[in-house]
Amino acid sequence: MTTKSVVFAVILLGAFGFFGLSLRRMIKLIALGKPENRLDHLWERLKKMIAVALGQSKLFREPIPGLMHAFIFWGFLVLLSSVLEAIGEGLYSGFSLSVIGVFYQPLHFCQELFAGLVILGIGIALYRRFILRPKRLQVDRHAQFDATAILLTIFLIMVSLLGQNAVRLQGEMNQSGHFLSSALAPILTSSSASVNATLYEVYWWLHIGLVLGFLNYLPYSKHAHILTSVPNVFLTSLKPKGALQPIDLEAEGVEKYGASDIDDLTWKQLLDSFTCTECGRCTASCPANITGKKLSPKKIMTDIRHRIAEKGPMLLDGGTAAPVQDGEKNPLENTLLHNYLTAEELFACTTCMACMQECPVNNEHIPAIVDLRRSLVLMESNFPPEVQVVFKNLETNFSPWAFPASARADWAEGMNIPKLSQSQDADILFWVGCAGAFDARYTKVTQSFATLMQKAGVKFAILGTEEKCTGDSARRIGNEYLAQMLMKENIATLNGYQVKKIVTTCPHCFNTLKNEYPQFGGNYEVVHHSEFLRTLIQEGKLKAVKEEKTAITFHDSCYLGRYNEIFDQPREILKSVPGVNLLEMKRSKSKGLCCGAGGGRMWMEENEGKRVNVERTEEALALKPDVIGTACPFCMTMLEDGVKEKEASETVKVRDIAEVLLAAAE
Repeated sequence: MTTKSVVFAVILLGAFGFFGLSLRRMIKLIALGKPENRLDHLWERLKKMIAVALGQSKLFREPIPGLMHAFIFWGFLVLLSSVLEAIGEGLYSGFSLSVIGVFYQPLHFCQELFAGLVILGIGIALYRRFILRPKRLQVDRHAQFDATAILLTIFLIMVSLLGQNAVRLQGEMNQSGHFLSSALAPILTSSSASVNATLYEVYWWLHIGLVLGFLNYLPYSKHAHILTSVPNVFLTSLKPKGALQPIDLEAEGVEKYGASDIDDLTWKQLLDSFTCTECGRCTASCPANITGKKLSPKKIMTDIRHRIAEKGPMLLDGGTAAPVQDGEKNPLENTLLHNYLTAEELFACTTCMACMQECPVNNEHIPAIVDLRRSLVLMESNFPPEVQVVFKNLETNFSPWAFPASARADWAEGMNIPKLSQSQDADILFWVGCAGAFDARYTKVTQSFATLMQKAGVKFAILGTEEKCTGDSARRIGNEYLAQMLMKENIATLNGYQVKKIVTTCPHCFNTLKNEYPQFGGNYEVVHHSEFLRTLIQEGKLKAVKEEKTAITFHDSCYLGRYNEIFDQPREILKSVPGVNLLEMKRSKSKGLCCGAGGGRMWMEENEGKRVNVERTEEALALKPDVIGTACPFCMTMLEDGVKEKEASETVKVRDIAEVLLAAAE
């Protein structure tokens, strides 16, 4: 072996050894989290990994930044072959991948192509970061330096690769596979053979040195996602998006519910924090942050990572902290809650899932937020004071409102609607929901939908006074105990009647009944009224015949759209009405902006920043519609309040899809 080979072998072993120790440390820190099985349905996981991680599908929701990142990511994958070749050459003089025969020339072409695309991507990234400066890229000095250093390092890795190729080409006749390095040869090479020999060594050592240095820097920077993003996507939850993980409230010996620190979170939630790219897409789409609240989904991820860095090593050392100076606090006495994240931040979340929808590496912010809320509610009784009334009403009246349970079926007086206790041969149960039963405005929607079912000849029944709140708000606020009580009581009633199919107008009821009741033995076919009405139209049982010359913009409910991917059905119902001109807001469908009521926010005051419902209403009113269409009771309330605040009630109405269809039906 040559001196170069020996020196390089020592450096290579040292670099790989240090990287191995760093990776081992990271894995041990992640393993501090609670156990969770994420290795089921391997084929489904593989497909998701290929689409999201390798295909970069979520990044292309923003085309220009998406293309920029894809150039860099795909370039790195292709250029791993050049790194392998450089390592082989360092260990054995004259080594090359030419042993692959006819594929060697195309490989060089791909290397050159992607090296150019990576450089282009870096240029776009620097332009966006320093010239365009979108809000989500306006970060502190340390984060800016870190990102810039990484981009420049990648740039030098590409230039050094092209420099090696350019020197190799000197004197070669066939340069077809090296179109970029041959074009740059006048800049990167010399006419002197001896100088070129020196340049080649400089380029080679620069290339491999930067690659090995970059590799060992990754575990300690925000760019750790380069190592963790692919496995993180592979380990994405395959459970329904709308299903929170239940707490086993009957487990013996459990003294703590929810999460107050990193060792209360699952290992996957800790992995999420290491995988966070700090791109800011989550925060840029967060309705709370957009309207001036302190909540930042990105900060939640980075705070978890910072707390791991503070507490993790001490836990690995047996829970002992390093000596502290007089007056200093022992870091073990800190917690993720309160020292890093405040109750104010956590309760600002509407659980709209925009953060998770936009995250390019499939981080799961909402489950972590709810776990932290659970600790606040169940362990500290720490929640917004107005929620206390909601909890009391749910416990005594089985509804967030103070109306007595005996009034739950009052909306149906005179409509000849049977109760399930009187008509057990019904084909479908109409789950009315609390808003549908008690809210003065939304009972009109309930009546409209019931009338449409009667017109279509549907055999349905209601539970009447036997129906109770599904537990959605209690669960998402963090009161898992109250939520499970309501859920189990409802399931006992439904199973007692052997209910098979349920239809509901409320997306929150729909999501809970469909995705969370199976956790406790409640397995039913659950459909939303938008799906049900569209089916009745398709079957010819309902038909809109009266012309409605109306401009309508439809607002997507988060729990209907992002959670359950029901986007087209409500629009198809509106389009079936003659004369309707359907207008789309810029933020619509999977990019729709929350109304501000989800996650229990319906029952909380909004004292910080701009009201979310006003932000959404302004976007709708900018289209100058006659009607803002909805398919959710919470959305209807929030948008009607927004229209009133903007003093537009005389010209713009908020109507449910059932009301629009009924007005035009035969």
